[in-house]
Amino acid sequence: MTDLDAIFRNATLVSGERAHVGIAAGLIAAVIPATEPAPSAGEDIDLDGAMLVPGFVEGHIHLDTSFYGDAWKPHLPCTNGFDVRERVAFQMQNIASAAPMDQRARNQLDLCIAQGSTSMRSHVMIDADVGLGHLETILAVREEYAELIDIELVAFPQSGILASPGTAQLMDAAIALGCDLVGGLDPASFDRDIEGHLDAVFSIAERRGVGVDIHLHDGGSLGLFTIEQIAARTRRLGLGGRVAISHAYGLGDIAPEQQRRIATNLAEAGVAIMTNAPGAVNFPPVTILRQAGVTVFSGSDNIRDSWWPYGDGDMLRRANIIGYRSGFYEDWELASAFDVVTSAGAKALGLSGYGIAPGCRADFVTFRAQHVPEAVVAVPGGRSVYKSGRLVARDGKRVGVN
Repeated sequence: MTDLDAIFRNATLVSGERAHVGIAAGLIAAVIPATEPAPSAGEDIDLDGAMLVPGFVEGHIHLDTSFYGDAWKPHLPCTNGFDVRERVAFQMQNIASAAPMDQRARNQLDLCIAQGSTSMRSHVMIDADVGLGHLETILAVREEYAELIDIELVAFPQSGILASPGTAQLMDAAIALGCDLVGGLDPASFDRDIEGHLDAVFSIAERRGVGVDIHLHDGGSLGLFTIEQIAARTRRLGLGGRVAISHAYGLGDIAPEQQRRIATNLAEAGVAIMTNAPGAVNFPPVTILRQAGVTVFSGSDNIRDSWWPYGDGDMLRRANIIGYRSGFYEDWELASAFDVVTSAGAKALGLSGYGIAPGCRADFVTFRAQHVPEAVVAVPGGRSVYKSGRLVARDGKRVGVN
């Protein structure tokens, strides 16, 4: 074999196999068993058994509202338990005194890239007050970072749709401007009209030919009813594989037998579930959902913003958190947590050419671990991150494109 730009020798793959991975023109050109000689290449890198895994998929984040790298913003508690409207009001207060949005978005992107994310889905606020201003800023940043990370954008109605007149039209315009998906927010508790909210969301999706990703914080029977309505719409419109529900806390509020019933419904409809396993609430049952065939993916969600002060942009640590909160102890369970932030995330985002195989994009991360279960438990540092076969980060720092 000739004309390889680089060869990564003696890599440990997710399967546990040792291999040499050859790169050419930004793609994986060959995966050769380590028992065979490694071909020559322009660059020769001996991994000496280190893991080489597909780039992490940051499936849910908010690039426009993070304060990472900005002055510390003390967390303001809600006055009477968690309230989305009050949190949105706090967010707008903080944004008014924050650093420029493009600067904050770059800070957050650099963080995520340095931890190993090569693909991302970010929700961007669209409402009658901010109009398309947030989106225009984030679109420019996305273009600036195009060689470093792939970014999908969701038109996110942070202030509701029906509660914020004109937002539906702005969301439609956002898709025309460059957003990839249409979002939603708590159709029942925020807009107090499940069918009206979903009419607006799915009509845009159907007309524009885009996917859907709806924030759903509502728990209990209200949340479950909304989930089933979203599944029904997805099935009726033939949007299976293009619809996601983010958070879906209500799935964590019910008994396992009911979880299994709804999981079967979601799998048949082709609705994915995003969970970041937040510490203060019940969250979807990852194993029950996956066993039913539901695509479960994850994201950092908020990073040091008005919703909580936590977050480090590390999807491997997110796998660790999911495993810890889910009570994952066996190797197969730890491997499933890893899949949530890699291959399952790629499926949820509809990424093509994802993986470590000939013809796939050369987007990968290397680090020291014996195998996937140890990586999830230990969350090793010292990572090198490659995008299209080019080094973009090392040891927690973005280094640009070589």
